[in-house]
Amino acid sequence: MESIAKLPTFDDQGYLYEPADWTEEMARELARQEGISLGEAHWEAIRYMRQFFAEHQVIPDVRFVMRHLAASHGGGRNLVFELFPLGYVKQACRIAGMRKPRSWSTG
Repeated sequence: MESIAKLPTFDDQGYLYEPADWTEEMARELARQEGISLGEAHWEAIRYMRQFFAEHQVIPDVRFVMRHLAASHGGGRNLVFELFPLGYVKQACRIAGMRKPRSWSTG
């Protein structure tokens, strides 16, 4: 009997229901849909978000990502919004395979 691969499921706004279903290939496609070409700094932010989520089981606040990017790329708040111009939750969280936050601090 053939096994049927489970396809990832998304909510009506394009957020993954299960972050464990995320792949880098999926991130590339979600970024493409957003008109974003993923570069080194994008991947740095995305991988940091994924690692933070794996360790804490919570989506990192944008302030943590800003600090991480400031340390690794010399940019902070402005860099996050240059990388994800429509916003951290709208683009970074979706591309990184996070669930949609229920409420959010803009940091």
